[in-house]
Amino acid sequence: MLATGAAVSNVTALAQVDREKIYQWINELSSPETRENALLELSKKRESVPDLAPMLWHSCGTIAALLQEIVNIYPSINPPTLTAHQSNRVCNALALLQCVASHPETRSAFLAAHIPLFLYPFLHTVSKTRPFEYLRLTSLGVIGMLSSHCIMKRVFIIQSVCVQVLRCLFVLNAGALVKTDEQEVINFLLTTEIIPLCLRIMESGSELSKTVATFILQKILLDDTGLAYICQTYERFSHVAMILGKMVLQLSKEPSARLLKHVVRCYLRLSDNLRAREALRQCLPDQLKDSTFAQVLKDDTTTKRWLAQLVKNLQEGQVTDARGIPLAPQ
Repeated sequence: MLATGAAVSNVTALAQVDREKIYQWINELSSPETRENALLELSKKRESVPDLAPMLWHSCGTIAALLQEIVNIYPSINPPTLTAHQSNRVCNALALLQCVASHPETRSAFLAAHIPLFLYPFLHTVSKTRPFEYLRLTSLGVIGMLSSHCIMKRVFIIQSVCVQVLRCLFVLNAGALVKTDEQEVINFLLTTEIIPLCLRIMESGSELSKTVATFILQKILLDDTGLAYICQTYERFSHVAMILGKMVLQLSKEPSARLLKHVVRCYLRLSDNLRAREALRQCLPDQLKDSTFAQVLKDDTTTKRWLAQLVKNLQEGQVTDARGIPLAPQ
């Protein structure tokens, strides 16, 4: 028993030491001389410190320091001169903002301060070099962390050149966040240019960036307000449908089950809108109607079920001739 008590005391003491280091690194963010190392250390610890987000948000000058890291990169965007070291450093700052964006105690304040808008210049970039790709991906990750019904797992790989690779995997979880938080996020996103920015990345980004961008669009569509917004005008709907169609064509050549899953879910949700459903009857890619993706989806029962429901939705209420062949709309 004494040994057990001593072990517990040692663990408690170690935890206290680690916590003191957290406080120290947060304080060091305020100084340009010590900030870079503090960013690196805190980004490593954010998974193991549950209340790191409130600590960052409520400490004096910390958020301003993180925003300064972001703004300092702006001159390297155009012309595109961003280096691997610069990208690695700002991605560490963005990782801490992901932490703040995902925490229920700080998310509302994070939105009210319009902090995501500071990231949009990064999403406007088109350079395909690694530093820019990682920058876009990490920025999308901050927006993705705002979305509900998900847990975003982040894996960081520090290469020999100290470049940080962000890989985002999403696990759907219907009870992860409360509904009011989701509505707040969607309302905020719809007042910004996030939809056209995501559509651009969905068209020309890397597979991983496309996946995160499509995930964000999917979350907007799953909200009734988001669906109504996108289907409100023909221009908005047609832009979304055009990009999704291009993605299906590309996926038929370079399959990705993960990306296809989100694309199909976007189409299925669009089919819930009557006007969009009528339009999809004319423009749904043939590859989603035939067996093009049968091999890709052979073990994915969820996506196969979504795809079958999509086809069923488009068939319901459709006018046919005596032979059962759909008639063109008048």
